[in-house]
Amino acid sequence: MILIVSEPKDLHANAVEAKLLQRGARVCRFDWAEFPGTAAMSISYRGGHKSVRLTRGGEVFELAECTSAWLRRPSKPRVPTHIPLPLLKEYADEECYRLVQDTTNALEEVPWLPGPIDAIRRADNKQLQLQLATQLGLEIPPTLITNEPDEFLEFYRQHDGQLIDKFPSVAMPASQRTGRELIRYTQPVTTRDVGYARRLRHSPMLFQARVPKKFELRITVVGEAVLAAEIHSQSTKRTQLDWRHYDLGHTPHREHHLPDSVRRACLELVARLGLCFGAIDIIVTPDDRYVFLEINPNGQWLWIEEQTGLPIGDAICTALMNPGAPTRFPTSRPSRASQEKCP
Repeated sequence: MILIVSEPKDLHANAVEAKLLQRGARVCRFDWAEFPGTAAMSISYRGGHKSVRLTRGGEVFELAECTSAWLRRPSKPRVPTHIPLPLLKEYADEECYRLVQDTTNALEEVPWLPGPIDAIRRADNKQLQLQLATQLGLEIPPTLITNEPDEFLEFYRQHDGQLIDKFPSVAMPASQRTGRELIRYTQPVTTRDVGYARRLRHSPMLFQARVPKKFELRITVVGEAVLAAEIHSQSTKRTQLDWRHYDLGHTPHREHHLPDSVRRACLELVARLGLCFGAIDIIVTPDDRYVFLEINPNGQWLWIEEQTGLPIGDAICTALMNPGAPTRFPTSRPSRASQEKCP
């Protein structure tokens, strides 16, 4: 049985689940939001045997016997709202969230895609990403992460004001009233930002020198498969700074053949992060340099497949159905995972 952990409206998970079912796989699709309202979990240790039973929809699934699992994008558990005391509800919220995460982490015998929770969190570290990319011979933009206004101003002068800024981590504040997360696109640093530089003391930001773009690459690594797509973001003003402003009708996407050195670096980067999946963003400059920006350990890819025909969904299916094949498929022990092949 293959376990997919994601929310019901996740189009990526829906596409892979359909492919798996077409291939005859048995699939258990589970969203953490089902727990504890419509799903129950029981973890037992008896006589040296471990059991992780998930009960939902009248069915019982033994998660410890899964042949592989995909931790995609689950929602948080939803505790019933009729718990009378706010303190008790807060406790139940936290305990349920911890239980589903701890249970996932403790399934050490199950190969996880993209990797264990701890490895995914480690891979989200932008400083570590840049450090590893440099070690692997990839060029990165001059970068400064700081809450020191004078450091920012000096960096601004060094690069003649040609900077962009980003959040320095994946922390996404959410509104308690609406439940919506704050998403911030890549922005150019302006003279107005310079005027408010002192406010930087309250929260750090990541600044990078602007890199001229011929086009951008979204490189999806699945096991040993490296699938690269060109995003011609400079074709339309809307996507020039950040292609996530999607203007697909005016932004050509094409398959891209990577130089062997860049391909090997992408594979090794994913492996050193203890993962077997990663979505890597790279700029190709007008003089054909490859400049690494970041890696998303659970990034989106479905639009790339639809635009280019690259078989990313099939590659994920193959990895999930054949975790013993020659693919970097870590288990829940990420220690030294960067040096290990999948079991």
